[in-house]
Amino acid sequence: MNRLSGAVLSALILVFLLSLSINAEYKHGFVGASKCRVCHMSKKKGNLYGIWKETKHANAYLALTTPEAKEVAKKAGQGDKPPQENPACLKCHVTAWDAPAELLGSKYSKEEGVGCESCHGAGKDYSPIKIMKDQALAVEKGLSVPKKEDCLECHNKESPTYKPFDYETFWAKILHDNPLTE
Repeated sequence: MNRLSGAVLSALILVFLLSLSINAEYKHGFVGASKCRVCHMSKKKGNLYGIWKETKHANAYLALTTPEAKEVAKKAGQGDKPPQENPACLKCHVTAWDAPAELLGSKYSKEEGVGCESCHGAGKDYSPIKIMKDQALAVEKGLSVPKKEDCLECHNKESPTYKPFDYETFWAKILHDNPLTE
């Protein structure tokens, strides 16, 4: 009986440790792009949300629902599983696609595709206005300033629709600076 109890306890500890490593990537909760919209939509602040909304990033999830996406997934060896349910597709088409449910705020929606938090980090802890007014504090609370390497996590040769990625060219297409922070 002692041996069995020890084995069960060891198994429980292993499961616990594995669950920590799986979720360790997510240190902050996600609020969703529609929550970011509240403060980042005005012309005075550069209409950041509006610019994002017009990009392919904002429609990345919807792109997975097309017949073309199903064909691409099939050719990439993903079988008949719908792309909008396939982790191999979701990892680059949906912000926080694999985050634990308890880290997804009420405004989070996978339909937002590659939202603000894909590039700027999960926003729950830095989104309050008093924190956003202090960039160093916002960074401490999870705000990320995107770099080329961040883009290359998805824009790389592993993508079945890969096209050569020129950071400068593509960055210009999604540029959305806040004039109040310059």
